[in-house]
Amino acid sequence: MKLFADTAFVDNQWKNDVVVSISDGYITSVEVGTKEPLAGVEKVQGILVPGVPNLHSHAFQRAFAGLAEMRQNGIAQDNFWSWRSTMYEFAKRLTPDQVGIIAEQLYIEMLKSGYTSVAEFHYLHHTQKGKPYKNVTIMSDQVVSAAKNTGISITHLPVLYCYGGFGQRKPSSEQMRFASDVDSYDKIIGNLIDKYKHDESVNIGCALHSLRAIDNGLLKNCIELTNQYSKELPIHIHIAEQEKEVSDCLISSGHRPVEWLFERASIDQRWTLIHATHISDEELTLIADSQCVVGLCPSTEANLGDGIFPAAEFIELGGSFGIGSDSQITINPFDELRMLEYGQRLKHRKRGMVASYRESSIGESLVTRALKGGAQALGIAAGSIEEGMKADLLVLDRETPNLAEKPLAQLFDCLIFAGSHGAVKDVMTGGEWRIRDGRHPNEDNVLKNFKRIMKGLNTVC
Repeated sequence: MKLFADTAFVDNQWKNDVVVSISDGYITSVEVGTKEPLAGVEKVQGILVPGVPNLHSHAFQRAFAGLAEMRQNGIAQDNFWSWRSTMYEFAKRLTPDQVGIIAEQLYIEMLKSGYTSVAEFHYLHHTQKGKPYKNVTIMSDQVVSAAKNTGISITHLPVLYCYGGFGQRKPSSEQMRFASDVDSYDKIIGNLIDKYKHDESVNIGCALHSLRAIDNGLLKNCIELTNQYSKELPIHIHIAEQEKEVSDCLISSGHRPVEWLFERASIDQRWTLIHATHISDEELTLIADSQCVVGLCPSTEANLGDGIFPAAEFIELGGSFGIGSDSQITINPFDELRMLEYGQRLKHRKRGMVASYRESSIGESLVTRALKGGAQALGIAAGSIEEGMKADLLVLDRETPNLAEKPLAQLFDCLIFAGSHGAVKDVMTGGEWRIRDGRHPNEDNVLKNFKRIMKGLNTVC
């Protein structure tokens, strides 16, 4: 397959008259300056840009979005921990079939918004009573099947979740659907790696839920376990999301969370630290120097009252980040990037914060950083239109009001800060078109199934 674009964002630069050759789902060559498309070359009807990796998703929470905004009786002030209790009540009701249907609906929405790949941070492993299914990967298989049915590329991250809190606290009854020891976790991740090892659209990684859900021994065991399969498997972890989490870690171990982790593990490019909201200056430097990725989910972090990650300072240190949809209250990469930048503007009371002084376009800085960091976090060759990268591509409609007649050098600025509604016209993943003229071929049937299951789930928990 060959595509011709009048304009494309090639290797992080705007280029005209571009031919992109694709084979077996990957870009095999990029030619610039071809004035007329050759016979048999498909001309894209818009501007060609890389698709955005989503580095943090809890798919089942798509059905829960909006159902935790009612003030709860007896709670003077709602917070992350009260939200979590409500989410637990919702999660314990879900069946494998329902999880698959919710994920399928979500992944179509992701594709239509510009996400072309997703890291699924999956901790919903067991039955409603907390017992392992006979097929220990049935929940994961439902999510992976949803990704394959919709066409989004997935890095599936089964989660090790052993304890209910710092100090090796026993999991609560609500957490038993998530809880696994190392042996049961080995069965899950081993089966998944074996099952999908020949599938180019599926990558398997490892996730540690959080420091409060593991201990030093489990951290070591889990790293050793993943290294047996591959020393290149992505490893993700929630960390320092809430101030209470930091204070509990200090009480339990005498160390802050990021400090604790870096003292006990060799953090490098395969690691992604999700949120890392409440960190010291020393921890910020540790993260930046390690070349790991920070996974930022600005809409979710705002919704839960987490706080604001020091992104401006992190950029100055040369740190890497990507973005994720997390709790699915916002399913749009460009909205997430706007929220990220606006959070920094509100914090510092200045503009143009998530960019170095050498970068003129704030939007281009946000996009290119999110593309690179997201691809690294997912462990895939993506995020750029160049030879050897996955053919995960977007076609932007230049005729939408927010992009029409705007200077090309400021196109990403307009996409992020003037709104992306209707801008994503066509979406390709793995060399195949998944969205055409803003529609997925299966979206009507998938939505019908989603609405059917929501009849039983769509209540305030």
